[in-house]
Amino acid sequence: MGNVLIVDDSSTMRKIISRSLRQAGLPVDDIYEAGDGIEGLSTMEGKSISLILSDINMPNMDGLEFIKCVRAKGVTVPIVMITTEGGEDILKEAMNNGANDSIKKPFTPDQLNEKLGSLL
Repeated sequence: MGNVLIVDDSSTMRKIISRSLRQAGLPVDDIYEAGDGIEGLSTMEGKSISLILSDINMPNMDGLEFIKCVRAKGVTVPIVMITTEGGEDILKEAMNNGANDSIKKPFTPDQLNEKLGSLL
């Protein structure tokens, strides 16, 4: 079992992701939410996080900057980008900066299970 941090500026999308994680039957204990990278970093403090799911396009601190900050702190938990971005360049940049994988919106609980099952 593990704790998941969802970082996305859309509260609706955070709820969809959270619900999809539960529907997928993934071994999730607690799900924490943050509206941008700055809030994500703050939310992580003092918590045991097993997986981070992050959007790329967010205000204040986007997903790429968030990944860089997480990795700079020495945090090695898997990070999966969940995005509508179709551009391979931005996803390649995310992977080069420490993301482990990506999932494109829209997705199904089965797709989450397939991508995330081995990470939790």
